[in-house]
Amino acid sequence: MANIPFGTTDWSAIEKTERPGERGSAFWRTQQFGSVRVRMVDYTPGYVADHWCIKGHILLCLSGRLDTELEDGRKFTLTPGMSYQVADNAEPHRSSTELGATLFVVD
Repeated sequence: MANIPFGTTDWSAIEKTERPGERGSAFWRTQQFGSVRVRMVDYTPGYVADHWCIKGHILLCLSGRLDTELEDGRKFTLTPGMSYQVADNAEPHRSSTELGATLFVVD
């Protein structure tokens, strides 16, 4: 990361945008800092992604439970305080949640 001055973000003041999934929705609050995108994402209960994602992320689960499936069939579950990281174009993945989840994502 470069050329990002010190700053603070009040996530409650950032407008949400809805991204419908195969089921349910993801609500993104997004900030862009140069080439770094930072998001607070709320998934509704029952959310299922409608695509395989190839974008790299560092993702921290703040609340709820997130299930992530890799295209090769491996599955992982995040609960509050757990994170995952994956590089761009490394391992296609998609997420779902029965309970709902709130995530902090850097990509």
